[in-house]
Amino acid sequence: MTTTGTRPRAALPAAVRVVDAVKVYGRDDTEVRALDGVSVDFPVGRFTAVMGPSGSGKSTLMHCAAGLDTLSSGAALLGDTDLSTLDDRRLTLLRRDRIGFVFQAFNLLPTLTVAENITLPLDLAGRTVDRARFDRLVDTVGLRDRLHHRPSELSGGQQQRVAVARAFAGEPDVVFADEPTGNLDSRSGEEVLSLLGRTVRETGRTVVMVTHDPVAAAHADEVIFLADGRLVDRMPDPTADRVLDRMKAFDSRAPVTTGGATP
Repeated sequence: MTTTGTRPRAALPAAVRVVDAVKVYGRDDTEVRALDGVSVDFPVGRFTAVMGPSGSGKSTLMHCAAGLDTLSSGAALLGDTDLSTLDDRRLTLLRRDRIGFVFQAFNLLPTLTVAENITLPLDLAGRTVDRARFDRLVDTVGLRDRLHHRPSELSGGQQQRVAVARAFAGEPDVVFADEPTGNLDSRSGEEVLSLLGRTVRETGRTVVMVTHDPVAAAHADEVIFLADGRLVDRMPDPTADRVLDRMKAFDSRAPVTTGGATP
């Protein structure tokens, strides 16, 4: 594995990490190794993007790191908690209390207002809403004048901002975002990505985002690249052009020309 960029990565504790992660689907002739010995950490208080060609294992990595799927071997840890040691009930509670999710399809409840969608994780957990923190979160996502609207009354960008607010409402250790701008136009997507980055900086939370878009990845503090189920590169301080050049190398299997490297 090679590392692009010139600035060394700070030694930060890992909010999430996977160690020798292997995920196999099917058996014998139909066996597919979606992850093939991946070890990677996602540092506390950082915004990390995960990229790679179709079928590289990036979504599988996110699902296993978030406890939505189980590894065939290896370990996925949230802080010091090994997810494989948890039964279904404790894993459900961990996802509810310590992990936030932002999906491409928003996943808002149509019968609830914006305010009710944002506080839903807290309500389900039986936790009291901290009004001061709720107000700060609402102002951060710019939805003060939409709190009593329902999702059908919002634009796509506004709906995704509700989803981002909901993901952070319970003060999770980490927020996983799966193609969060996939259903948005470029302007709305830029607003959501800027919001994710700003929220990381202001709250010290951790965001892990799977994306295929170099422009989206450029909002992250670092990009990790997967290919054929393996971690092949890391790029601190990414730019859209450098990420695009790195991705082109996967298609051509030729050396990149602007600071990248071939696995």
